[in-house]
Amino acid sequence: MAISVGVAASLICEVCDCTTIMSNIYESAEATLGFISSPCLTKVELRVACRGISDRDALSKPDPCVVLKMQSHGQWFEVDRTEVIRSSSSPVFSKIFLVDYYFEEVQRLRFELHDISSGNNGLRDADFLGAMECTLGQIVSQRKLTKALLKQGNTAGKSSIMVTAEELSGNDDYVELSFSARKLDDKDFFSKSDPFLEIFRVNDDGTESLVHRTETVMNNLSPVWKSFKVSLNTLCSGDHDRELKCTVWDWDSNGKHDFIGEFQTTYKEMMRAEQEGKQIQWECINPKYQMKKKNYRNSGTVILNHCKIIKMYSFLDYIMGGCQIQFTVAIDFTASNGDPRNSCSLHYIHPYQPNEYLKALVAVGEICQDYDSDKMFPAFGFGALIPPDFKVSHDFAVNFDEENPECAGIQGVVEAYQNCLPKIQLYGPTNIAPIIQKVASSASEEMHTKEAMEYFILLILTDGVITDMADTREAIVHASHLPMSVIIVGVGNADFTDMQILDGDDGILRSPKGEPVLRDIVQFVPFKDFKHASPAALAKSVLAEVPNQVVDYYNAKGIKPKCISDYESSRTFSP
Repeated sequence: MAISVGVAASLICEVCDCTTIMSNIYESAEATLGFISSPCLTKVELRVACRGISDRDALSKPDPCVVLKMQSHGQWFEVDRTEVIRSSSSPVFSKIFLVDYYFEEVQRLRFELHDISSGNNGLRDADFLGAMECTLGQIVSQRKLTKALLKQGNTAGKSSIMVTAEELSGNDDYVELSFSARKLDDKDFFSKSDPFLEIFRVNDDGTESLVHRTETVMNNLSPVWKSFKVSLNTLCSGDHDRELKCTVWDWDSNGKHDFIGEFQTTYKEMMRAEQEGKQIQWECINPKYQMKKKNYRNSGTVILNHCKIIKMYSFLDYIMGGCQIQFTVAIDFTASNGDPRNSCSLHYIHPYQPNEYLKALVAVGEICQDYDSDKMFPAFGFGALIPPDFKVSHDFAVNFDEENPECAGIQGVVEAYQNCLPKIQLYGPTNIAPIIQKVASSASEEMHTKEAMEYFILLILTDGVITDMADTREAIVHASHLPMSVIIVGVGNADFTDMQILDGDDGILRSPKGEPVLRDIVQFVPFKDFKHASPAALAKSVLAEVPNQVVDYYNAKGIKPKCISDYESSRTFSP
């Protein structure tokens, strides 16, 4: 049973005799808990397309990408981004944004269009092409919202963006599809076609919605495209008889792709063939050739290799099936924090105002502790000289009990932190790879059980740029294969630009050897961005990606919840 916020506050105050400081911290935690747990009315899918994007220069078309941001307490935070479409002035993105819709809130959205430099998917070197701001309510009420993209200075250019909204139905199952083709028409003079496949859902009003665009298979008239997963809601809106239009194109670098052919099918047709163990294929027809050529048969055939239903379990399915969140804290005790006895130090214990380390620790910890039944949290420090021999350590137990570094509840972590400060000497450097490796070792043991029983969250609180970036990248790439997430909160006013590298939002993180992360497990947030916002906003930003990271890991491994409860939630949670 979780210790209540009020009881936890009083327990800590008995130890440190600082009633005001702890009441401030726990009032923040209470606000955080209320903020996070407000139920959304429904989930909404947003599809994005742009028109009339001006060329970057006379020789090439832009490589557009749209970034979706949401406003919280006056600040913009990135929610997600589309894929990059090369050489396109009127892109239709296949990436679908999934957002929670709250009827009682004004949810401000910002869609930013960027031209991504070739060979780089990050935004650092991208050209800003324009932005559009609106509310989710405006999109939902109109179903399809088209507005001009505004450039710097809010001047309208010729380009526009169209956002289409659709409520997510209760069917959260996914279907995995795999296609190949045979003897496609050759559209190139000096080489073979470079085919890709697009699947569109035909809506009730006759319009078409892009469901998926495969990768391009270069120089091959009999391509085998990679399998992909798509929700049944996205594929056919839950209507198994809904028409699906499939088109095959020959990719061209200038964006003017050559049409090869098309065919129609339904999810019902594909699933029936799979169930009956029959291979199904369609003639790929080019209507113009069909009308003009007397002996025209087709422009190739497309084969369905497999069609498999995948049950997508939700975060609550795993939590209610017994999965525990193992929450670990790591605190930066390097000299750059300043002498804790000095009021200017980031570690100074003020009698009336909690420092940033305490604010971040409690705001995040109070959320996580509700998912840990024993409420025992390991707490480690790094970058300090520790007793008795005062050698530097980057993964010492804050309670100085190396055999049992766990603290009783968040209040125990706070107590251990405050007791630790007078006994250590702040030193350096700022190395976080050892603590990531320590938690990864525990997560690795859990992985071998092949059960959804423990998922590890490491909260790292640090005041500066880390000094072991190569080792940290290596450790994160390794941890991305494990049931583990890493949350980094930057404390103080340092320049944390380089820390964004660890957060996969600005391109794929790779180890020094070039190995990419299997999945994005790092969330970095600078505390200074939240100085004028409520602690609730910090907790929401820090923890927003965790449920999806938990679900992504277990679903990708094919690990079902240990025991599904008798209830079957009618709500859909994003996979």
